[in-house]
Amino acid sequence: MSNSLHGIDEDWAVLRSFFPDNWEVLAQTTDALKGLRKDKSAESLMRTLLIHVGCGYSLRETVVRARRANLAQLSDVALLKRLRKCAPWLHQMCCSLFEERLEGIPSGVSPAMHILDASIISEPGKTGSQWRLHYCLSWPSLTCDFFKLTPVEGKGNWESFCQFPVIAGGYYLADRGYSAPSGIRHVTENGAHLAVRLNPDAVRLLSADGQLFPLIEKLQTVSKPGLIAEWDITVADSADRLAAIGRLCVIRKTEEAFQLAKAKLERKAQKNNTTLRPETLEYAKFVMVFTTFPRESFPAAAVLDWYRLRWQIELVFKRFKQIAQLGHLPKYDPESSKAWLYGKLVVALLTEKIMAHAERFSPWGYDMLRVSHPQHLA
Repeated sequence: MSNSLHGIDEDWAVLRSFFPDNWEVLAQTTDALKGLRKDKSAESLMRTLLIHVGCGYSLRETVVRARRANLAQLSDVALLKRLRKCAPWLHQMCCSLFEERLEGIPSGVSPAMHILDASIISEPGKTGSQWRLHYCLSWPSLTCDFFKLTPVEGKGNWESFCQFPVIAGGYYLADRGYSAPSGIRHVTENGAHLAVRLNPDAVRLLSADGQLFPLIEKLQTVSKPGLIAEWDITVADSADRLAAIGRLCVIRKTEEAFQLAKAKLERKAQKNNTTLRPETLEYAKFVMVFTTFPRESFPAAAVLDWYRLRWQIELVFKRFKQIAQLGHLPKYDPESSKAWLYGKLVVALLTEKIMAHAERFSPWGYDMLRVSHPQHLA
């Protein structure tokens, strides 16, 4: 038993070396330890939280394991309250870990960007309901500035800009699931700017003279990979009701990237027993972003560069869902659920950091520079 605990302590020391340098200071400044009656150790509290969010144990099983490991003497109700109080701490750790791994920030103008996405999660059990998590990250602070859960089914519960409060003058980035006239109109009518991956089947594109924009014809002029083009267009709905006036920024993919997109489309068509249209394959050769960002500050290349940042955030959350097994949301309340999600994100980001470090892992099993107080024998 003692050898097992010794091994666990060694593993914890290695894991802790991957934490942000100020993680214990953050526990103090965010009041995560405030109100603890006995052990006010950030280390013990973090280990207890990771039993719950990292290992996936219930609150009751977590407190039993924490007692046996001499980490904490808490009831399941007390742990739930502590989890809620730790949300700011876990959030700040997420921000620090994000900042460590997100590189290649677009140069030039750096306004506050709001990056939108959504993910499906489920309640535990075979009959648990499915929910859609709508979230908004603010760049560069990486603050989750909006969070909401809706049922998956039902009117008004789909992915849309309309799910989010829009700040006048703000900049919003989203993928093609948000390329709908109603959502685009929601952003522009509230005085904000957007850049969204275009879904040509979901909107009508009009030229400056009000005629249908010849998209296929225009795309054929972008004949080589890496070429960038932009055109002034208007986005409208099926009844030609104006949604927004802006620009379409386009870059042609490499042949390899196109073949990957084509294979994905063919698999989807086969699964749905449908036939791919020629124009769908033509669209797959390009990345098309509709934007209302001001031209003087955001030329086409800058718009596409910012959209690339949105894609990197999406990849982080996709891996977050896979690595941290975000598939079951505990039935507590919005605040504890938010803390649980932040905890899951910490686990995912730490896992990725460890995996990246493993590519250059030392034969002794840890990073010497990250371990506190290394000892030298004289």
